[in-house]
Amino acid sequence: MYAERLKKFTDAENLGGKAWQHAVAIDLLEKADFKDCSMHCFHYQQMLEMFFKYLLETKSKYGAYSHTHKLNKLLEESIECTAFKTNKTNYRMALQVITVCAEEYRYNFLIDCEGYKESVAIADQLLQELLSFEETKPL
Repeated sequence: MYAERLKKFTDAENLGGKAWQHAVAIDLLEKADFKDCSMHCFHYQQMLEMFFKYLLETKSKYGAYSHTHKLNKLLEESIECTAFKTNKTNYRMALQVITVCAEEYRYNFLIDCEGYKESVAIADQLLQELLSFEETKPL
């Protein structure tokens, strides 16, 4: 499902291509029966992070992005530095949950999979907005 959404970036040698690679990993993980969803969370966070950074690189005035892994900060940066506009309050908590879950994956903590899945449902709406924005011309 995610690889299909990011199909345009299949094997692209840029951050969009990296986002697609994480999308492929997510799709593979969804076919497996894991009790723990932390690996899914890690790849989902990475997919969004790489896609935000791809947009900042290709759609911002300066073609640059910060080195943060925090999705909320990348959303703020995207709104400030590109023509992308959205109601960020709709996504703030979901992006925070995904960022924290990905950090907890790195330290092998168990995460709340139900809360994570609810955040993904919300973040998927943002991903769709970002994909639509990607189709627009740069500044």
